Amino acid sequence: MRATFTLGRIAGVRIGVHWSVLLIFGIIAFGLAQGRLPQVYPGHAPVTYWLAGLGAAVVFFASLLAHELAHAVVARRNGVIVDDIVLWLLGGVARLKSEASNPAAELRIAGVGPLVSLVLGGLFVLGAWLLALVSAPGLLVEVVGWLGGINLLLAVFNSLPAAPLDGGRLLRAFLWWRTGDRLRATAGATAAGRVLGWLLVVLGLVVFIRGGGLDGLWLALIGWFLIAAATAEGRQAQLRGVLAGVPVGDAMTRDPLTVPAALTVEGLLTDPLYRYRHSAFPVTGEDGAPVGLVTLDSARQVPPERSGALTVGEVMVPLSRTTIAGPDAPLADLLPRMEPGAEHRVLVLEEGRLVGILSLSDVSRTVTWLMKAAPGQREGH
Repeated sequence: MRATFTLGRIAGVRIGVHWSVLLIFGIIAFGLAQGRLPQVYPGHAPVTYWLAGLGAAVVFFASLLAHELAHAVVARRNGVIVDDIVLWLLGGVARLKSEASNPAAELRIAGVGPLVSLVLGGLFVLGAWLLALVSAPGLLVEVVGWLGGINLLLAVFNSLPAAPLDGGRLLRAFLWWRTGDRLRATAGATAAGRVLGWLLVVLGLVVFIRGGGLDGLWLALIGWFLIAAATAEGRQAQLRGVLAGVPVGDAMTRDPLTVPAALTVEGLLTDPLYRYRHSAFPVTGEDGAPVGLVTLDSARQVPPERSGALTVGEVMVPLSRTTIAGPDAPLADLLPRMEPGAEHRVLVLEEGRLVGILSLSDVSRTVTWLMKAAPGQREGH
């Protein structure tokens, strides 16, 4: 699940939002402002209901963020690098750059999210009860009570044993512990995710046909998202299985063409050496050491009148924000960190020296070769 746009960073973790969040945000705000709140507490101005609905939606997504931040914090404490957090239709996902080292770590990372939602739900329910005791405005009590209920529901739903839900991670931890095989465990969890998704789709269509209206379509939509997400995880698990034991050095493009950081953007765009070969290039400093990565797309975004003054070093992605790997690193472990786009190339360094560059097309080519090769050829690859 990739972010449509980025909100910023919290504790160094990038916070992104998928477009589906806007859908659920609108449904929550509209449902409360035009449905539940006027029915339970009639007589208020429409703007009051809308303010209450919008406020509830904002606090709900803050709760989702707390849920995912808990995953990120526990992951870091277990030695797992956190790439970013993406909020989406079914809650959120903390994308990890590496895998948990053992089933126990996987269990801790996955279990803390539903636990946080459970605690938040209990606190909101307690808050609603206390507000009712002191005769607080009914709308406020209702909104706080709704937040309690929705967080408890989130905790239960996320605990279902199906990927990509937290319960799917818990199932994977259990299967990993029982079988000792992480890839088989992942395949089992993703299969459970697809089964649950199809069950929700079928149930939603049945509810819709029987007059359930939007409730049925909503169930079907959730099921469709579950199927898509679980299928994506399943594909990545299959790729990891194919690439097991393959080092980065076997897939990378060796001795890539580099660009001096001092070269102007105009020089990069006009020199045929760069213009017709690749879409991204490693950038080197005066001593020849790699300092970053530049893409032709980012260079083309520089206004023509400034391209002669700006250098490649000023428009590149610095080394600190570039994915780096060694030639002997397992290629399969890089898959969660690789994304489409020239700016996501992996620079391969050996003792600080650039020896290669890796893209998704390199990985795809390697996978194709491995799947076509005979077992003896694969062993010699």
